[in-house]
Amino acid sequence: MSPTDVAPWSVNWVWSLPLIAVTVMFHCSGLGLLDRQVSRFLHGKGKSYVPQWLSIGVIGVVALCATALHGFEGSMWAVAYRQLGALPDRRSAVLYSLNAMTTYGHADIHLAPHWQLMGAIEALNGMILFGLTTAFLFAVIQKLWAHNRST
Repeated sequence: MSPTDVAPWSVNWVWSLPLIAVTVMFHCSGLGLLDRQVSRFLHGKGKSYVPQWLSIGVIGVVALCATALHGFEGSMWAVAYRQLGALPDRRSAVLYSLNAMTTYGHADIHLAPHWQLMGAIEALNGMILFGLTTAFLFAVIQKLWAHNRST
C-alpha cells in the first residue's frame, strides 16, 4: 500500500477551512446589510400597505443581491485555487468553483486527486451558504407579509 492510498489528499484540504469561515462571515454580513435595507424600506412605508407587485420586486432585488454574494464567494474560492496552483487559469478556476459551490458539477474541469477533497468541501460550503440564503429569503417574505398584516 502506497502513502497516496492511505492519504490521497495530503493536507491540501486544510485550505478549505479558512475559506469556509471567511465566506460564511462575508455572506452573513451581506445578508445583514440587505436586511437593514429591507427594514429601512418598510420603515419608510410606515403603516401603509405594500402592494404585492412591490413586495415581489423587493424579494427579486434581494434574491439578485444574494446571488451576487454567492458569485463573489465563488470567486474567493477561485482565487484560492489559482493561488495554490490547483487550476491552470482564472476562467477554469471560476467555472470550477461555481460548479462546485452550486453542486452543478457539469463543467469538464477536474482537480488533481490531491485537491479533490478541497473541491468537495467547497460544495459543502455552498450548501451552507445556500441554506443561509434560503432562510434569509424566507425571513424577508415573512417580514413583508407581517408588515401588510399589521396595516
